[in-house]
Amino acid sequence: MKVAEDQVVEDDAAYLDEEDSFFQNTDLLQKHGINMADIKKLKSVGICTIKGIQMTTRKALCNIKGLSEAKVEKIKEAAGKMLNLGFQTAFEYSVKRKQVFHITTGSHEFNKLLGGGIESMAITEAFGEFRTGKTQLSHTLCVTAQLPGEDGYSGGKVIFIDTEHTFRPDRLRDIADRFSVDHDAVLDNVLYARAYTSEHQMELLDFVAAKFHEEGGVFKLLIIDSIMALFRVDFSGRGELAERQQKLAQMLSRLQKISEEYNVAVFVTNQMTADPGAGLTFQADPKKPIGGHILAHASTTRLSLRKGRGEMRIAKIFDSPDMPENEAMFAITPGGITDAKE
Repeated sequence: MKVAEDQVVEDDAAYLDEEDSFFQNTDLLQKHGINMADIKKLKSVGICTIKGIQMTTRKALCNIKGLSEAKVEKIKEAAGKMLNLGFQTAFEYSVKRKQVFHITTGSHEFNKLLGGGIESMAITEAFGEFRTGKTQLSHTLCVTAQLPGEDGYSGGKVIFIDTEHTFRPDRLRDIADRFSVDHDAVLDNVLYARAYTSEHQMELLDFVAAKFHEEGGVFKLLIIDSIMALFRVDFSGRGELAERQQKLAQMLSRLQKISEEYNVAVFVTNQMTADPGAGLTFQADPKKPIGGHILAHASTTRLSLRKGRGEMRIAKIFDSPDMPENEAMFAITPGGITDAKE
């Protein structure tokens, strides 16, 4: 695994020479007259790259303790000089998109459905009732993300944020056996955090950004299981709905920016709710994913998981910018997610 990590870092360094603007450290602001104390203040809230500054509003930067409007203006101006934020041709963008990689799910049919696997620089959301395989898919991805894959994917580390207390290291050992990889190495490469409140969940993302920056190119996947559980608890009733959705939108925006800034895949799971009004419209399935339109628009690819016979599960593309609406069968086994055996 160590060799794979070194390989990742080398590839990343080669890419940095190729394209300066992809991953520029905020320390470079010193050349533009920004002092180190202000740069440290930016890093304390997880803003570690020039791209990160451009992805943050002036208002949010002014809220950082010790940064005045004048300083923020100076920082924004310096960052603007270092990054070309104008238009680019579709061809130039397609070249940049070649950096995107896919992480295998453990099932060929499932991978085919997703166009290769869980995509980087994007948020993939899987929703379904209990026992549809959301957490099992998360555990399988913890292992498969570390394995070298197709199209030169070299494998890397994983961060797992657990909001429902469902993470089990022993499951990773079972899945590691299936792929014949060392148990301890697999567990060492997964960073785990238990989130207790929606605020804590948001704060953990600052740590995630700092970690991705500290070990550039080493981390490949961020998993949140599940994204909405704590929001459901912390905000109750219609009266707090607007505030909940606002906070959720901020978190999802942060996730999207982190995935683009550091070229990592983000995989989140989501719960379902019964729709009381569905009976009036004669819908076949009265259940729907929670999070409303905010979550629906923020997720790049949405997957609907449902139960089949026995250990069989069915995954369906619910929403995707480039994949057709389709279904795939997969099975849950002791070794994680695999192809369904007819």
